Amino acid sequence: MARFAFLSLALFSVQALIGGTLAADTAEKAEASFEARTPAVTAQAAFPASEIFGVKLVNGHPTQALVTFTNNEASPVTVNFIGGTLSTLDEESTLVRNLTATRYGVDIPAGEKESLSYTFATEMHPQDLRLSLASVISDSEGGFFTVYAHNGTVSVVEPETSIFDPQIIFLYFFLLACFGGVAYFFYTVWIAPYFPQKRKSAKPEGSKKSSGASKAEAPADSPAVSSATTYNAEWIPAHHINRPEARKVKGSSRSKSRA
Repeated sequence: MARFAFLSLALFSVQALIGGTLAADTAEKAEASFEARTPAVTAQAAFPASEIFGVKLVNGHPTQALVTFTNNEASPVTVNFIGGTLSTLDEESTLVRNLTATRYGVDIPAGEKESLSYTFATEMHPQDLRLSLASVISDSEGGFFTVYAHNGTVSVVEPETSIFDPQIIFLYFFLLACFGGVAYFFYTVWIAPYFPQKRKSAKPEGSKKSSGASKAEAPADSPAVSSATTYNAEWIPAHHINRPEARKVKGSSRSKSRA
């Protein structure tokens, strides 16, 4: 299983960056060197943001793995690629997904340590899987070999939602508007027709006449009219108040008699 995982990782990484023919030759070299010896290089992966309650892969969010290499070889080694796989937890360990392989090309001197950051993301159904992280390393003689950094159980989970999320708030308003529309339609169709409708009360004719009479009498009682008709007559001379009667003209009577 380790040999198969190494060959698939080497083929995938080298094919993506070099080409088909050269990739096959490189894979054959990697297989031969893998069978020849076991390198004195170790790797350990840590998950700084995901190890509090177990390693969790949040869908849509990048997961960072910090891989620390320790070179116990007598010569420098080069970290070429880091990649991984997700597989089931049963005995057959069926492959579910290949993670993106990242190229580094970082040299690690003899007896030294080097930490590299490997980031990947997932979009899967929530489930428990087995995460395997491996790296393709080459030595000074041109041999390729693989070093496993992690092989453990991880949980694929959905991101946490907050009630203050704009998408959640919009969803609440949309559902509330739909519920209000359905409730109003149900009320107007099934409930409102069964309630007695209020009729407008008819006013008696006497009230209409009295209102018209009051409107007609209102101008006489207005302040402008009363101020024009009332006055103090004490200071006005009597001959202005008592108008003289019209005098009869004699000529007019004579003309009538003659006629």
